Amino acid sequence: MEQLVESLNIDLEQERKDILKKYRRLLRTAKPFLKDNDAKLIKKAFYTSVDAHKDMRRRSGEPYIYHPLAVAQIVVEEIGLGTTGIVAALLHDVVEDTDMGIDDIERLFGKKVAKIIDGLTKISGRFEYGSSQQAENFRKMLLTLSDDVRVILVKLADRLHNMRTLDSMPRDKQLKIASETIFIYAPLAHRLGLYSIKSELEELYLKYTEPQEYRAIARKLRETKNIRDRFISKFMEPIAQDLESAGLNFILKGRPKSIYSIWNKMRKQNKPFEEIYDLFAIRIVLESPPESDREKAICWQAYSIVTDHYKPNPDRLKDFLSTPRANGYQSLHSTVMSKSGQWVEVQIRTSRMDEIAEKGYAAHWKYKGNDTKVKGNIETWITQVRETLENGFGDKTAAIEFLDEFRSNLFNEEVFVFTPKGELKVLQAGSTALDFAFDIHSEVGAHCMAAKVGGILVPISYVLNNGDQIEIITSSKQKPNEDWLRIVVTSKARARIKDFLKEENRRYETDGRQLVEKKLKILGMDATAEVMNQLRAFFECKTTTDFFYRIGKGYIPIDDLKRFKRDRDAKEKKASENSAANNTPPATGTDGKALTKYLKQIHGDRADSDTLLIGDDMDKIDYKLAQCCNPIAGDDVFGFVTINEGIKIHRTTCPNAAELMSKHGNRIIKAKWSGKEEAFLAGLYLSGTDRVGLVNDVTRIISNELHINMRGLTIDTKDGVFNGDIKLYVQDTRHLDILIAKLEEVEGVYNVQRFDTNLNGK
Repeated sequence: MEQLVESLNIDLEQERKDILKKYRRLLRTAKPFLKDNDAKLIKKAFYTSVDAHKDMRRRSGEPYIYHPLAVAQIVVEEIGLGTTGIVAALLHDVVEDTDMGIDDIERLFGKKVAKIIDGLTKISGRFEYGSSQQAENFRKMLLTLSDDVRVILVKLADRLHNMRTLDSMPRDKQLKIASETIFIYAPLAHRLGLYSIKSELEELYLKYTEPQEYRAIARKLRETKNIRDRFISKFMEPIAQDLESAGLNFILKGRPKSIYSIWNKMRKQNKPFEEIYDLFAIRIVLESPPESDREKAICWQAYSIVTDHYKPNPDRLKDFLSTPRANGYQSLHSTVMSKSGQWVEVQIRTSRMDEIAEKGYAAHWKYKGNDTKVKGNIETWITQVRETLENGFGDKTAAIEFLDEFRSNLFNEEVFVFTPKGELKVLQAGSTALDFAFDIHSEVGAHCMAAKVGGILVPISYVLNNGDQIEIITSSKQKPNEDWLRIVVTSKARARIKDFLKEENRRYETDGRQLVEKKLKILGMDATAEVMNQLRAFFECKTTTDFFYRIGKGYIPIDDLKRFKRDRDAKEKKASENSAANNTPPATGTDGKALTKYLKQIHGDRADSDTLLIGDDMDKIDYKLAQCCNPIAGDDVFGFVTINEGIKIHRTTCPNAAELMSKHGNRIIKAKWSGKEEAFLAGLYLSGTDRVGLVNDVTRIISNELHINMRGLTIDTKDGVFNGDIKLYVQDTRHLDILIAKLEEVEGVYNVQRFDTNLNGK
């Protein structure tokens, strides 16, 4: 440690002063939340953390204690938690990184803090074949939310600080951490109403995964800021005057949309920055006593003032005042036409609503006090979050299935419907009558055979609309079947249906297992876990349980195990013949560590010996270019170890990259291009104004000037505008960039963009 300090030329005394300065800032920020002996407890947690991390430094070279202090600062300043949250934030890495255990935390700081720390501590040990450590970690953390919502809030603060300090990490770690963030943490922040944190996580993801596009959009936002500010000022002037005349206290905000949301629109609409018009939103924040009857009234009063000056779009009015989102979000949204003919989004809310919109209901714990109405709202919110987790996500759920099911609930819009007695029910948008039945009760759902909506008989697959009043019709003879899983969309209904089906299927699984074990014994094979996993992969089943079920149901004839035995024996014989001592590539389906070790063996002392060289290693390792993104030489890529198809090479911007890195980080390996010339399939999308000779000019550049082979060319024209797709073979990204630049110079061509050649049928 002393050598490290000397080599980095670190001033330890200055660091000590900085640590105390950060600690004092934390106490100042937390002061409004503290009572009794809270300050002493925070001090105790601070010095415990300092001592536990005293010999540790972050990759940036900074003392490790900077990180828990920063997380605690985020927890109190940006989320609004109190003493327990602050203490948990200061101690969140102590158990994972030091010899201190959960029992020690409980003895020193109590059960609540210990429970939160336990939920934040990563899982160690071995995992079942095909499982994902990241998914296991997420599951443990999320299930702990059922006991204390602060587990997630501290974890989000931890992730936010890690993203803010991602510069010091190597590129492959940046991509993995950013992918986890966009795949699970940003949607989770959205679900909890932490919109400021969600937006920052998204922006930081884009900054590290698409740095050029991030910088380009940021630059264009800066360049257009003065024009935007003048427009906003002129737009808001008459509104501000009338709000003042009405005696309302308010703040007007004109904020640009986030870089990530602009990038997302550019990508989805296939438009350049200049053609994205809704780059900002106007927000009117009104002062009103929290939770008073006047809150809604003054919001509608402000809406009336806005529409006195600007014509509203009746199809774009969203009333989240009367029906708040599940996370407590309340606001009035309207889109109005400016005097210059531009649509402008206006959001109207009170200061209380604005705080919830930025920080979620967690911020309103400070209002809790003796206000039973606020207290009830907060408890309702926590109950809603817990229900999302508890609806079918038990300890026996496979980790990746758990993650997929939970994530599918994070971004959903809502539909508002009524029971026959007039009770309001809020379900996920797209829910069916069958979802509604399971929301009423599991037994009602299990025996649901039809429904009545407004007195009219409808099937269980009927999709609910806002305002529907639904009556469920049941039958004791009805029971769930697998087709029901294609009808429902809510996790609660899916989980209950799966529970019913599992009970029925358990007998088939037991019968199938017994048949397999008996057959393996006849074939002279041991029924080990490894053999069972090989059988699962051979018969293309997702799990061994699924394999036993298929055997038990007769979908897979038991005699087909002979075919598996022949195939296995043949592979083992071939592997034995081809292998060389200490230089045999690991079997397909292994994890990234085994493959990385093998790469180091075959590459020797090379600086990047742990990296797969695309081209050079072709004869030693089975790998292919992924068809989902069709990488070409020069693309930033990574390798993914599949179960039985070798290694797939993906672009880091592949649509599947975030999911692969988040759920299967242990099967990711580094990869880069060897420099050998090959031809790679790429696709270009062109658009612009049509003219005579345009196609000839385009093909001349491709074939005659750059000598590129085309696989296909499609041009569609309508009303003087053309859209075209070109598939062609290029050597690398530099070759492709030259072509794009040349095509952009063609008269009439306004937009040239690369597309993945397998997407959308292209």
